[in-house]
Amino acid sequence: MNQPANDDGLFEHCPWHFAAQASEEQRAAQEQRQKRLLAGPGAVRLGADCFVAETAAVHPDVLHLGDRSYIAAHAYVTGDIRTGADCTINPFTVVRGTVGLGEGVRVGAHTSLLGFNHGTAPDLPVHRQPVTSRGITVGDDVWIGSHVIVLDGVTIGDHCVVGAGAVVTKDLPAWTVAAGNPARRIRDRRETGGGGRSPAPQSGGAGEGTAPILGRPRNEHGADPRPAFADLAEQLAAFAATARAETPGLLDRCRQPGTGHYVDRPGVPPTVRAHCDAVEIADLLLRDVPPHLAAAEHVRRLRALQDPATGLVAEIGAPPPLPGPAGVPDDDGAAAYHVLCVGYALDLLGSSFAHPVHAVRTTTADRLVRHLAALPWRESAWHAGAWVDSWATAAHWNLRLGAEAAAPGALEALFGWLHTHADPWTGMWGSPTAEAGRLQTVNGYYRLTRGSFAQFGLPVPYAERVVDTVLDHARDPRHFAPGRENACNVLDVIHPLWLCARQTTHRSEETRAWAASQLTAALRRWHPGRGFAFGPSPDGSGPGREPGLQGTEMWLAIIWLLADVLGLADVLAYRPRGIHRPEPAPTAGKPS
Repeated sequence: MNQPANDDGLFEHCPWHFAAQASEEQRAAQEQRQKRLLAGPGAVRLGADCFVAETAAVHPDVLHLGDRSYIAAHAYVTGDIRTGADCTINPFTVVRGTVGLGEGVRVGAHTSLLGFNHGTAPDLPVHRQPVTSRGITVGDDVWIGSHVIVLDGVTIGDHCVVGAGAVVTKDLPAWTVAAGNPARRIRDRRETGGGGRSPAPQSGGAGEGTAPILGRPRNEHGADPRPAFADLAEQLAAFAATARAETPGLLDRCRQPGTGHYVDRPGVPPTVRAHCDAVEIADLLLRDVPPHLAAAEHVRRLRALQDPATGLVAEIGAPPPLPGPAGVPDDDGAAAYHVLCVGYALDLLGSSFAHPVHAVRTTTADRLVRHLAALPWRESAWHAGAWVDSWATAAHWNLRLGAEAAAPGALEALFGWLHTHADPWTGMWGSPTAEAGRLQTVNGYYRLTRGSFAQFGLPVPYAERVVDTVLDHARDPRHFAPGRENACNVLDVIHPLWLCARQTTHRSEETRAWAASQLTAALRRWHPGRGFAFGPSPDGSGPGREPGLQGTEMWLAIIWLLADVLGLADVLAYRPRGIHRPEPAPTAGKPS
């Protein structure tokens, strides 16, 4: 490997000095180093004034470094790694798997951020176990000391300090000072007495001028608006504590005795989705599996549902579903949604589908494009968007299993078709109707972008026009008058607004005002011991007003999204990691 241009290795080991002290020769050498990275096989994007040491082993699938971020000597960096501005990965640090760092994050020497794991099932040797990845997320203004180990699936909130030698196995809320093996909370960093003095970050840390990121809004003066929502924050904290305490009873209520199956609510037949919702709820609030079965038994039952020939998943007791002409079924039945819910439930359980979704893996680009054009965008945009969600998610699981997503060029054809058919006036696919207004269009947009742009970590087209369209829809009294909101309609507004806020601040104050009003209303919908109801429907059918697993799983995710838009998500001390995960799905791979 080439030796660094500075013989004493100062910049290799202390890269924050490079911008001020490097010679022209050293700057030219660093420019060549970065050009080699940009020309390599990974998807690399480097911000202004970054530094990557020559002696660092940097072999990413994706590497996005924010401005003034550094990778120091002998670091080992692989996988999908994304940082905000002013981040430092210090000497001999290991960062692997799926890892996202906020702004102003300092990672000490000899630390390991391991955003992946191996399966441990007894039926395979360890070296043949599938690799899984929930990912590691680190917020803004975080100091992780030397010789720390952070394990897969952990979220470290804003402003945390992790002491040297700690082993972080569970999430750390914002402002936590933690230490030990396993790491435990020592105190709140904002405490001024009795706890010692928090060490300051190394030079080169993020200053007051850093750009705002989603979930941490700033007003025009750079101030944090969270004090304006102090009452709402207290309500969120109380709600989360109540929901967490009542989760075991809620899950027990929806377990069918003697079968191991789950029902959405007492008195209805068991379903695959109910089992998956139970897994999502237990992971979200308990950070564990539903207590009625061991994790291996949950995995066995869910994997056994997949048809080896097509890769699709039938309903309990039903025959294997038939694929549609472009892979996933064309109807709005359970089999299309099972691609999402079973795949993500298995992921949360540390496993995966047993087989690729062959029905999608064999879809050619031509067949896919013809089918996209034939979907009912004008009269049923939700149906069309849901189909795209299912197809793209099946392609994602195929990639996770190491198989081809689809026939060569099909995944790229999907995104090409979507980009060229989005309406530049609305940012949407499909058209409003006289009967329902923009309901089909906006709800279809959520499903489509969830499985495609959001899941694969790609920007959406016409983000400002999307915000206009969604806010216009959110004022429609047919769907959002008091007493008419249901989980689907609220989710399908807040997720597009949340997603577009990553790309634009357009009408952000209106977005926050809507989120605050919806959040206040949502917290009142919790039924003690029974969870959330999906919400009203005109004829009272479906999940409706009876609390159950589907309503609970969806409203928990909605509340997180609403809170994150307001900068309050850390109060909840939970973060979706399944179908509604805020980060792109790990190791999904991106079409070029």
